[in-house]
Amino acid sequence: MTVLQKNRVVVAMSGGVDSSVAALLLKEQGLEVIGISMKTHEGNGDDNSRSQTCCTAQDLQDARQVCQQLDLPFYPLNFKDEFRENVMQYFASEYGQGRTPNPCVLCNDKLKFSSLLEKARQLGAYYVATGHYVRKSRDSNGRYHLMKARDLNKDQSYFLFGLDQQQLEHILFPVGRYMKEEVRGLAEKAGLKVSQKPESQEICFVTTGHYSDFISNNFPQYRGKRGMIVDREGHVLGEHDGIHAFTIGQRRGLGVSAAERLYVTGILPEENKVVLGPQEALMKNSILVKEVRWVQRDQISVGTAVETQIRYRHPPTPSVISRLEGSMALIDFKRPDGAITPGQVAVFYRGEELLGGGWIEKGID
Repeated sequence: MTVLQKNRVVVAMSGGVDSSVAALLLKEQGLEVIGISMKTHEGNGDDNSRSQTCCTAQDLQDARQVCQQLDLPFYPLNFKDEFRENVMQYFASEYGQGRTPNPCVLCNDKLKFSSLLEKARQLGAYYVATGHYVRKSRDSNGRYHLMKARDLNKDQSYFLFGLDQQQLEHILFPVGRYMKEEVRGLAEKAGLKVSQKPESQEICFVTTGHYSDFISNNFPQYRGKRGMIVDREGHVLGEHDGIHAFTIGQRRGLGVSAAERLYVTGILPEENKVVLGPQEALMKNSILVKEVRWVQRDQISVGTAVETQIRYRHPPTPSVISRLEGSMALIDFKRPDGAITPGQVAVFYRGEELLGGGWIEKGID
């Protein structure tokens, strides 16, 4: 059995400024730092692909160069099979079922804080660190809390609701207490080439075109499933080439013309139909959330007041937990919220503290 060294940490190196500064800060603290890059998919980062995706060949080279500058060992690891199975196939399958996936959450859950933690243990490292903007704290009872980042514009706690107490014991977030410009300043001061590197903002494996084209090209079982676009009364408004190209709340690219502004208000996979309606039809009073995980379950009960965030960058809505059954929660909004999208993530906060989250099953009128 490998003995874990508390002074040894594996840093997930994306080739960006945040993970590079995470490694820099940990080295300056005197820890033994090992850089690891996860090769997850084919992406060459050339002029014909999106420049704001991550995990390209250039990103790998940037991560390697940073580790050379900081005199750190560097290991590129092949996670392509795990990524395709756990992230890409899930991405296509969810859209094919009329749901809207969140691949970043799955990547964090299944790879960065699961497979990567296992690799760290094999290297005798007690910790894994990432460049996520989030803060971790520990109370007097030894329980861990996750808090929003100091830089609220960069906060990434939304994607990390799945972390449990055992995992949090072994995870570090060095940049969570810094503003983004401070992180760039630290990188520039250290002479790191990536100090002004643009941020990755797109779905990393969709490097060209629309995500629906990626699904059609890589998962042909979802290609060419033509169906009807209807209004809420069932009147036919047009045709579509596959429900995987639509998401709840979508307004553009619907392929129909109408006197009023229409939105996707429903997707019926069993009938292969897309339903359009006015914006007010998107508003819901409650949501049903499944596969819920709590950072600290004993803090939560029926009647607990929370702020519910139904999408990244969506303003949190004051809410109350009205039902808890196993890993399912029913959340009542104190005011109606819109574009409740099955397959997306609902995350619950109390002020700056992340309480937990889960996958949206449906909105309820």
